[in-house]
Amino acid sequence: MELLSDPAAWVGLLTLVVLEIVLGIDNLIFIAILAEKLPPHQRDKARVIGLGLALVMRLALLSVVSWLVTLTTPLFGLGGLSFSGRDLILLVGGLFLLFKATSELHERLEGVPHTGPATAAYASFSVVVAQIVVLDAVFSLDAVITAVGMVDQLPVMMAAVVISIGVMLLASKALTRFVNAHPTVVVLCLSFLLMIGLSLVAEGLGFHLPKGYLYAAIGFSILIEVFNQWAHRNDLKAQARRPLRERTAESVIRLLGGRGRDGAMAQDPARSAQAEAPAFAPEERHMVSGVLTLAERNVRSIMTLRSDVSWVNLDDAPGHIRAQLLDTPHGMFPVCRGSLDAVVGTARAKDLLAAIMQNDRLDETCLRAPLYVPESTTAIRVIEILRKARGQLVLVNDEHGALRGLVTPIDVLEAIAGEFPDEDETLEVQATGPGQWSVAGTADLRLLEQVLQTHGLVSHDDSYISMAGLLLAKLGHHPGIGEVWTHDDLAFEITDADEQRIKSVAVRRVMSESEH
Repeated sequence: MELLSDPAAWVGLLTLVVLEIVLGIDNLIFIAILAEKLPPHQRDKARVIGLGLALVMRLALLSVVSWLVTLTTPLFGLGGLSFSGRDLILLVGGLFLLFKATSELHERLEGVPHTGPATAAYASFSVVVAQIVVLDAVFSLDAVITAVGMVDQLPVMMAAVVISIGVMLLASKALTRFVNAHPTVVVLCLSFLLMIGLSLVAEGLGFHLPKGYLYAAIGFSILIEVFNQWAHRNDLKAQARRPLRERTAESVIRLLGGRGRDGAMAQDPARSAQAEAPAFAPEERHMVSGVLTLAERNVRSIMTLRSDVSWVNLDDAPGHIRAQLLDTPHGMFPVCRGSLDAVVGTARAKDLLAAIMQNDRLDETCLRAPLYVPESTTAIRVIEILRKARGQLVLVNDEHGALRGLVTPIDVLEAIAGEFPDEDETLEVQATGPGQWSVAGTADLRLLEQVLQTHGLVSHDDSYISMAGLLLAKLGHHPGIGEVWTHDDLAFEITDADEQRIKSVAVRRVMSESEH
């Protein structure tokens, strides 16, 4: 009755039950490994017998060790210290716990796989049970010594052992899954073993440590671990709110060695090796990123802009058209009357040249009917249209019917693999030195993010798609030459502009003070 009314006894019982369960996980894993050697219909029976024998073994050891620690008569002295049978038991037990906890912590912190030893595939039930008995004797030592170090009352020790074995018997699979999913819990309990082992050694040397100090430290540590698991769970929930496709794309980019959404390089065990010898070249990372983000893009972000479209005017003289076709390195043209808004059709350059050579004029018989898509069309949908168009280009109109640009298979390829400039074009993003680039005002922002390895340049509502559009939106006015806008560790300086548009921007990576 005194134990039932003692709060310290209840605290010790609860703490000891938790420790006994964690200490019994190894025993449980080894029993499961041995049980796998039996036919499926005998495995549950072997598991129950194994845990039952573990209970008997621990209760017997508890009785023996609890009797041994009552032997307080001094046996010998050493350096002014006298040692009794109890002191020797506590010293040996404390050193055993310190050794076991230190070795286990070392394995887990160094990443050594925590698996059982390879055993022969015995088919005999009795042989497997005999092995379980031996393992129970070995694995019961740390649990028994821990019990002796935690509480002083034998009934409390036995109650904790019975409760822990009962819990493991009823929830063995769930406990194993929980411990495997939360390795920090095991590390925390091994740290408790270090404290208990140290207290046993101190007791064996004649220094008394009140059990209340141990309970307070263990309880505070458990509370911190609860907060840690709570925060980790909330972090997982927050991650789950992001679209699965976005999380998958970012994970793949991190795996390839690219920068994450926070601008940091991938945090994984191979980070240092990647820094010395990257497994994937930047071009490969750019292509993978282009493929993964293609479904998020609309046709505006991949099309050739109206200002860069080469077109044929039916009202021009045949000689002028012939010279234009020969000078322009394109294979397909929109054909119009007077202006780009009056599209008559589309045609291949060789068909137009053949018509001029045969008839000395250009008529509409060699033209194909134009294909139109609205500028809100997704890039994936445009790919389907181009696949069925058999080499024809697709024209892009806005909601008012005005032509905004066109899309060819080359535009789609550039969205995935980067720029493929024609003879009359230059790269829109060019490296000019370490951490320095020259960027055209028309440069695509997604390509720019890949090259600069940054995030946050692309508009979430597609209100702008180019370098010039980004600067106009961020600065809020039409900037002049020399004006600078910064983003993360990048500085964007306008180097060429007129009253109508931004033509060129110099980008440089700015080093922080800590990097100097």
